[in-house]
Amino acid sequence: MRFLRVQAAVLALLVISLTAQERGKPSASPDVFLVTIDTLRADHVHCYGYNPVQTPALDGLAKDGVRFAQAFTPSPITNTSHTSILTGLLPSRHGVADFAVPLARTHLTLAELLRNAGYKTAAFIGSVVLDSTEFAPGLDRGFDFYDNFPHPARTKSRWGRLERRGMDVAQRAEVWLNRHPVGPRLVWIHLYDPHDPYDPPPPYSRIYKDRLYDGEIAYADFALAHLVSYLGKRHRYDKSIIIAVGDHGEGLGEHHEQTHGIFLYDSTTHVPLIVKLPEGTSAGVVVKEQVRTVDILPTILDLLHISNPALLDGASLSPYFSNASENERTVLGETDYPLHFGWAPLRSVRANGLKFIEAPRPELYDLGRDPGETTNEYAPWDPNVQKFRALLATRRNETQVPSASPASVPQSTIDELMALGYFTRNDAASSTSVPDLSLLPDPKDKIEDQNLLHQAMISIEGGETAAARAALETVVRVDPDSFIALRQLGQLELQAGDFADAVKHLSYARELHRNDPSLAFQEGQARERTGDLNGAREVLADSLKLDPTDFPARLLLGQICLRLKDLKAAEDQFAAALLLRPGEGRAQLGLVKVQLASGNFLKASEMLESMTQSQSDDAEVFELLAQSYAGLGKEGKSEQAAKRARTLRRSPQE
Repeated sequence: MRFLRVQAAVLALLVISLTAQERGKPSASPDVFLVTIDTLRADHVHCYGYNPVQTPALDGLAKDGVRFAQAFTPSPITNTSHTSILTGLLPSRHGVADFAVPLARTHLTLAELLRNAGYKTAAFIGSVVLDSTEFAPGLDRGFDFYDNFPHPARTKSRWGRLERRGMDVAQRAEVWLNRHPVGPRLVWIHLYDPHDPYDPPPPYSRIYKDRLYDGEIAYADFALAHLVSYLGKRHRYDKSIIIAVGDHGEGLGEHHEQTHGIFLYDSTTHVPLIVKLPEGTSAGVVVKEQVRTVDILPTILDLLHISNPALLDGASLSPYFSNASENERTVLGETDYPLHFGWAPLRSVRANGLKFIEAPRPELYDLGRDPGETTNEYAPWDPNVQKFRALLATRRNETQVPSASPASVPQSTIDELMALGYFTRNDAASSTSVPDLSLLPDPKDKIEDQNLLHQAMISIEGGETAAARAALETVVRVDPDSFIALRQLGQLELQAGDFADAVKHLSYARELHRNDPSLAFQEGQARERTGDLNGAREVLADSLKLDPTDFPARLLLGQICLRLKDLKAAEDQFAAALLLRPGEGRAQLGLVKVQLASGNFLKASEMLESMTQSQSDDAEVFELLAQSYAGLGKEGKSEQAAKRARTLRRSPQE
């Protein structure tokens, strides 16, 4: 703890010194720094009354700025909540309620609005979940520089592939600031560290060894302190607008939710929000009235005297800066993430000291008597319930947007999403086809399943396959029809080489969800490895009916037809595969093998002679060439090709 006390004292002295140096240096167009800290509960920040963690940087900003004690996000999912911050719109208005859903161009972002006003703009993200080329298309609009992750990934490590440490993000931002010293500048910095799995670096892993979530928060605060120090040394701190906000919270077991995304309780929607204004304006003000993260964009525009877009769900927070009494703002909450599991989506209203959650089993809480939201007082005739339901119905009618589909992303990208512990809407199987979403299971009845599924995904990413298998098997014991658990178990067994069990799990999953071509392909792979060639052929044919452009499925089906000696079908599949990927070596070799099996040695040799030019280091090409020459009676050429093949087998790099 001595380390923490020293760190806090040094940072406090630094902020005081920097503030004293910079008073009285006005700027007509201040720099704007938006710092979003992922998965940050308000009640786990020191200046919000939580003493077990030290957050001197956030505490310093609160001392120099305005701290909102009751700020709430409309969504407990990272890309959705950030889209609301950057547009000032509710999820049902901006339409980004799922991963990889593009933000409509009709919705202007904060970066677009400020760049139009002469700002240089840059964004530095801490997780691939906000990568604008994959999971967050459109969030990069208006940014001169958006620090996406490399594609393809340059490392197999989690760091740099799925997420970046907070110090890495802060330092990347500082490099950009050094290259663009003249403002005004808008810089968005996203610190992902508190998101699970909780793995803070030393010394935070040691100091907070029994509270790793708090350790991640302390480390993220350290990265923020580095940025604050950087700005101070360049006499930018006092002149700038700095906003620090959590994008959503974390369940930590409350209401049985270990992480976030499923529920709309305060544990995952109550976030810290601190606004530091230029020149010490409103320093130390604490606002107790309820506000929203959708209020951030209109606040920045108000401070910079930039006109608002025509459509906003938020409003400027400026009236609160003078510490004058203001009305609280009604908070609306939305989560469609339960649909990813085939469960009902949730909506909520938080107003007048009450929380109403619309669900298959609705909930009403008196937050004054029951801040933990543990005693459900719902009654359909309650006038507050009727008022809140009318409000939700009105908002639903006002904010209806055309249903947007996630952008097409490769399986490798979906794998990255699952490595972060998230599932895609495709995992919901066909259960969301019910006529009324309220007929779907209530997430309250399924939350333990979600905890286990999330644990399994994190275990798989960490290489702990035994733990993942145990978690998934537990889900299947409780819910034998859990499509997600069956699918993941099948994939685990396929990777482990237990092909019979893989077939068992994947075939049952496919009975539950017949419209998934990748699932059919995986079952085909497993059946082929068990020797069930006819079964594999049938499943792969089903897969290709659903997705005729699936090259791996066509290639495998061609190979299976070849083994079944159905040469015409094999030739058709290899030819179709080459239409999808012209010149692809495995498909070309498949066609060669069809020619050899047909006794057409001349045609095979002609194809192989051409291939030796482009695949001169492929031993199989020369082995097949040797066979074709032998079939033509060209023994000398056959031996020469065979010798080349043996050489390549011994020395693949030659």
